[in-house]
Amino acid sequence: MTTYEIVEEALGRLDSAKGEVILDLSPVSRIDSRGLRALENLTATAGAKGVQVALRGVNVDVYKVLKLANLKWLPM
Repeated sequence: MTTYEIVEEALGRLDSAKGEVILDLSPVSRIDSRGLRALENLTATAGAKGVQVALRGVNVDVYKVLKLANLKWLPM
């Protein structure tokens, strides 16, 4: 499963989220620009709805990219 697919699934659940959405990125070994843009869109959309995004299972390489992108997410 790609980051984009995981994020698209999470976007569909935002309306029913109760304050936090947790994404399990353990199957993701790398993140491309499409996945990064999808995550940026998710965090912006979630923030507008008062929902925080938490990530779990993030490997080191993906973490470095996310850190450089300065996304507003909660590590787990």
